[in-house]
Amino acid sequence: MHPHHFRPPEPRFVAEGELPHWDEALAAVNRDLAVTLPGHRPLCLVAYPGWEESEDEGVYVALASGLFHGNALPPETTATAALPAVAEAAQDTVMEFLWQTWPVCTLHGLGMHVSGDAGRPSWWCAGGSRPGDPDHVRTAIGELDTVHRPRRPNRKRRKER
Repeated sequence: MHPHHFRPPEPRFVAEGELPHWDEALAAVNRDLAVTLPGHRPLCLVAYPGWEESEDEGVYVALASGLFHGNALPPETTATAALPAVAEAAQDTVMEFLWQTWPVCTLHGLGMHVSGDAGRPSWWCAGGSRPGDPDHVRTAIGELDTVHRPRRPNRKRRKER
């Protein structure tokens, strides 16, 4: 190869168990993804080597294909800080490549954000545009499947057979 040709570093899929804090956080986020976007494969972690030999790998939340968007997960993160970091990175990747807001509050139809105000990392909704429809914590990250979807009063019911 000619010395002036540049070849970018090759990514690798991170093996399960290699980064336990990230694995646990990703499992919670993937539970939410499975409930809200059931037709999509689980997210994964990919690592890119540093540009310089002295730099550490950067770890990213990616689609199953390896595509990712956004910044690397912060190195040396505690188990407590891993969940919000992974949730935000997952949002970046999902919204960039699937071209849709994720996750969406079932009460307001708005995209939710990561919040730690409830004492644990949660999905937070800004609330509706009407007075008396305030912002709220929807549910903890990893527990979107436990959220009750409200009945839509204007929706036609299916006839029972």
